[in-house]
Amino acid sequence: MEDLDIMHNEVNNDDDVMEFFPYKPTLDQTKDFILRMQQHYERTGFCYFAVDLLESNELVGFIGLSEQSYLEELGTFIDIGWRLKKSTWRKGLATEGAKACLAYASEHLELEDIYSVAPEINKNSIAVMEKIGMKHLKIFDHPKLLSDVRLKTCALYHKNLRN
Repeated sequence: MEDLDIMHNEVNNDDDVMEFFPYKPTLDQTKDFILRMQQHYERTGFCYFAVDLLESNELVGFIGLSEQSYLEELGTFIDIGWRLKKSTWRKGLATEGAKACLAYASEHLELEDIYSVAPEINKNSIAVMEKIGMKHLKIFDHPKLLSDVRLKTCALYHKNLRN
């Protein structure tokens, strides 16, 4: 239960962390997210994994992979994403963790294509996508964010793990 409280209070409820999301999840929504990720892992062998700092074992957020299906032209696709406590920003954790997830996806899951999406105004997440070798595919209006003028215009990035 401690992880739930940390994830909710220190990650999902932080104004800066959630700046590029349409809302802050409630405690119940955070709990549902954690349960969905556990089920996702059981079904696929991957999910948005909890991230703990090695030196302190402190939970600082998540980095990982998840199936998504909101882009009709891609069907079901694998997304790489991250959400970390503000105190860990600008230390390379998102980049390091995302690279490890890409290696896991390639070597253990034998996945071929990974995508990532962020609102175009989220320059920090886009920078991580580029640092991990993803290539910009397009700008599009996110179907789940159409009513949010500030966030709806998103960047889609892609990485082929076989090239």
